[in-house]
Amino acid sequence: MHRTTEQHHPIDRLYRSLEPEDTGTAVSVIVKLRGETCDIDCPHCYEKRKEVPGGARISPDQIGQLARLFRHRPLAVELHGGEPLTAGREAVAAVLREIAAQPQVMRVSMQTNGVQLDEQWLDLFDELCPGLQIGVSLDGDAQGNAWRIGYDGEPVYPRVVQALELLAARGRKVGVITTVTPAVLGRAEQVLDHLASFEAVNAVSFVPCFDSTIHRSTATRARRVPASRLLQQAALALGGSPKWAIHPDEYAEFVLAATARWIGSGYFTRLKLEPAVSTIRRLRGLDSGFCHFSDLKCDHVFTLYPDNRFGSCDELPWPQARLARLDEIGDQHGVARLQQDNLLLNQGKALMAKCTTCDYRSTCGGGCIATRWRQDPAADGDAYCDHRMRIVDGIAALLSQPAHPEGAWCRALRWRPRTPNSMHDVNAFTTRWDDPAATRIEVRLHVSEHGNINTVGLPGVHEADDLDPAHPQWREAIEAGVRPLVDVLTSRWCLITYDSCQGHAYPGLDLEPAELRVGLLPRDRAEYARTAAALCRAATSAALPGGIEVHTARSELTCETSGTTTAVLDLSLRPDHHQDWDAYFANLDTAVRALTGALTAERPSGTACACPLPAPADVVGAVAG
Repeated sequence: MHRTTEQHHPIDRLYRSLEPEDTGTAVSVIVKLRGETCDIDCPHCYEKRKEVPGGARISPDQIGQLARLFRHRPLAVELHGGEPLTAGREAVAAVLREIAAQPQVMRVSMQTNGVQLDEQWLDLFDELCPGLQIGVSLDGDAQGNAWRIGYDGEPVYPRVVQALELLAARGRKVGVITTVTPAVLGRAEQVLDHLASFEAVNAVSFVPCFDSTIHRSTATRARRVPASRLLQQAALALGGSPKWAIHPDEYAEFVLAATARWIGSGYFTRLKLEPAVSTIRRLRGLDSGFCHFSDLKCDHVFTLYPDNRFGSCDELPWPQARLARLDEIGDQHGVARLQQDNLLLNQGKALMAKCTTCDYRSTCGGGCIATRWRQDPAADGDAYCDHRMRIVDGIAALLSQPAHPEGAWCRALRWRPRTPNSMHDVNAFTTRWDDPAATRIEVRLHVSEHGNINTVGLPGVHEADDLDPAHPQWREAIEAGVRPLVDVLTSRWCLITYDSCQGHAYPGLDLEPAELRVGLLPRDRAEYARTAAALCRAATSAALPGGIEVHTARSELTCETSGTTTAVLDLSLRPDHHQDWDAYFANLDTAVRALTGALTAERPSGTACACPLPAPADVVGAVAG
């Protein structure tokens, strides 16, 4: 088994600055065709909070300016609002013609509430931009759309359903953005089932409504306050968070329940689900195009308004996110200088400083800065980061044991990849483990002065041969301090161990101390689910000496022969954040005895762990409820 320590990634691996000379990396521009102008009036709309007078329209000339500003660089254009269709067919057609004339535009999309979509609009799109990707805003089923209302306070859900049916009749596929509010909490399965029932929908993105910092109603310029704003005022009247806001923990539970349904129902074969897909890609070591999981964050996302205001992502607070007027910027060097001088962007990047040393940095990707601010990190500590970790942990469990989704609710087993973590031939090793008659050759065993057993007899991490209990050298290959745990896991639990270490202090050496650990290689997904649950129960019940903690983790083992990965489980004893290594090693034997006793009292049977399953949340049935 081979293992080295993963190196920390610098901030630019999580948040990449715009480099004017980079001609290969795309930027995304959100084009606000009518600014914040919209034909409906959702109380939780972040765009209308900017309270900027609307009515103007983006012109084709402004699209040309964008193309010249980002010349030689791929450009993704998203037509947005407010509601982009309020610009009217003539104005939208002129913008689409100009976009089509720009060869650097690699993707064109539109986000709409769907209320105005009709045959004429779709004919126009087919003629001028047949590749237009349409996104529709729909917060789940009728009950979930309680906060998506018109100025009269009435839901617009029936009209959006008509639009989806029209899109299906025209053979169009669309993505749906669903804002997760209290109106859908506790009903993730039903909401996903409902969205999946629309023939036109092939992608669903669940976005959180973390609006704990919103404390005042959006202003209105009308002499008579519309019903929608009265409902918004009522939702804010009691102080605290708005009635449409949720907590990160609630969002994490919703996403995990939806992802379990997505996997168990087979929706994954025809429906893309976010943030599940991006989390899975990052768990698999792949990149994601979703900026919440990518290093292409606020410095690669721009917004253009009809009055030529040009700045970073539209979800960031404005006017702080404003960089300049579009016609005041000469080139990308000017854009980069404005970004470097922008206080908001610098503060946003500083928010991610702790991400560079986080164990989840390679899977989480740092998240969304705008969402972090709406959650109010000063008031709620690490709630944002905690919920991102919960999603990663839960989805890692669902991938490893899809037939037993209850593992997603375990809070004891965390995603803790060891990189690299590999074995020469995993299949050959597992086959030999279960075959006492298999040929076993003599191996190299050398012991360092610090107790490490490996092929070279040196301290630190070095190659070690992979043995099984039937091997004549098995016992001498297991370091004495960890042997009690290995014995109970291999004999009583009948599991395969692929790695073990008794822990090493390394006094006098320039090496980080190593904790005691055992790696477990389940034979199949069912054994994996039983073992994970039993580890959680044992870890929860173990009465360890103060300062030492049991860590149970999910990871992957790479087969060097085939290149495939296998889901594995790791068990370790670590010092808590108050304990130093000297005290840890002084109490380690006592901790091993306590953990051995807890493991002996357990067996890997059943898939229920010690963590409670989530209870269905109270559902908001109406906006005024």
